[in-house]
Amino acid sequence: MDWFLKLEREDQEFVKQLVKASGSLKELAKIYQVSYPTVRVRLNKIIQHIDLIEQQGKSSFETKIMEMVINDELPLNLAKKILVDYQEEKDE
Repeated sequence: MDWFLKLEREDQEFVKQLVKASGSLKELAKIYQVSYPTVRVRLNKIIQHIDLIEQQGKSSFETKIMEMVINDELPLNLAKKILVDYQEEKDE
């Protein structure tokens, strides 16, 4: 559960509220007074962040690229192309 401690405080609270809402995103949308799609987007970003935390063994370059995707600084499809090219370059 080390990943939980590495999340931002707001994201920890969001996960806590999700658990208390028995996993209901509709209930979570009511709690936060936002739309269901807004809750879904936030949850997806938290999931991506957790994945990033769990992949700490990867290079700092790969980590930075994934952080840029999570922060909406780089489109996912472009990030995938960059990482494929990077991996091919490393393998040569």
